[in-house]
Parts: sequence; C-alpha cells; structure tokens
Amino acid sequence: MTVCRAPRYGFVMPRKKKPPPFTTEEAADLYARLAEVRPDPRTELEYSSPYTLVVAVALSAQATDVGVNKATRGLFAAADTPEKMIALGEDGIREHIKTIGLFRNKARNVYALSKMILEEFGGEVPRTREALEKLPGVGRKTANVVMNEAFGEPTIAVDTHIFRVSNRTGMAPGKNPLDVELKLEAITPEPFLKGAHHWLILHGRYTCKARKPDCPNCAIADLCRFEDKTVA
Repeated sequence: MTVCRAPRYGFVMPRKKKPPPFTTEEAADLYARLAEVRPDPRTELEYSSPYTLVVAVALSAQATDVGVNKATRGLFAAADTPEKMIALGEDGIREHIKTIGLFRNKARNVYALSKMILEEFGGEVPRTREALEKLPGVGRKTANVVMNEAFGEPTIAVDTHIFRVSNRTGMAPGKNPLDVELKLEAITPEPFLKGAHHWLILHGRYTCKARKPDCPNCAIADLCRFEDKTVA
C-alpha cells in the first residue's frame, strides 16, 4: 500500500497562478495609452542617415544613448559616410569613442562594417535583416532598430527595457529576447506595430524602471499584471 506522506513542515506553499495572457484588445488599449503620452516616439540616438544610425546603434550595446550621443557628435563630424570612416581608420574611431564601454572592440566593428557596406553593398546600408546581420557588430536587435527607424519596417527590437516591460506587465512574457519579440509581434495590432518598439522602450526607460517602477504615474498600471506595484 502506498503511504502519502505529509509535507515536512506540515503545509504546501500554494503556487501562484499565472495571470491570463494579454488579449489583442488589451494590447491595443496599452499602446493607445502609451501613444497619448508620447504621440511621436523616436529613438533618442542622434543620427543623420541610415549609415550613421547603424553605427550609433552598434555603439549603443551596453552603453546609454546619452553616452553614445556625446561620442558620436565628434565621430560623425569627422566621418559620416563609410568612405570617411575607413579613411579615419580604426585608431581614429577608437579615439572618438573611448568614453564608451567596449570601445576597442566597437571601433574594430565600426571600421569593418563600414568596409563591408562599401565593398559588398555599394556604400548603402542594406534594408533586410539577413543582410544587416552580416555586418560586424550587428545582431538581430540592431538590425531591427535600423529596419524600423531608418526604413519604416514594423520590427520590434527587444532590449533590456522592452524585455523587462514585457515580462513585468505580463504582456509578452518570455525567457529570452527572441521569445518576447515573437510574442509581441503576435499580440500587437497592425496600427501599432511601427511604434511599438519605441513606446515600450521609452516606457521602460522613464516609467517602468528596473529598480523602482513609477507605478503611481503609469498610464497602463491597471492593465499591468505586476503584483508588487510601487506606491506614491
């Protein structure tokens, strides 16, 4: 006969029920509210062309947009085309971006991607994700940003802010950026796809912050599934 033993401490901790997934209608409501806060969301990186954008985004890995902008103002004044960047050389690039984390490797990548754009893509930044990801230092996130911001494609680039917001709110929980990206694309209504990336990243940067989310001033607090909301 099988004996059912009692738990060691006399009780079993109840498992928290997972909140129901967001519906498309709830996602539409969420984006509509974020759009009221920021009607025309844009990247905070400074750029003047698809080329300077891809360089800026590549430099932004593990760095703040503010820090990248400070470095690229001088860099782009000296070299805002692949030809000029190659002429500047890896040492010259490194000197301009030495205030940014991982600047040595990033300088190497910027030089190499500039050379590839010139030699393999006729001096023009490619428009597809597959081609963009061939560029040194450009991964899926960077490619998605460039496609969205420079070419108007409805891509969603999942960075740390979007990953946090998606999981914390319960909107598109996932274990990795690609999982979150695909879930966001599936749940985001078409009219909001182009702006989704910007609305979510800016919401994460300024409201749904990592250490202490500003729940009392959050436009989507009642939609959010986060249990430990902060109080004023």
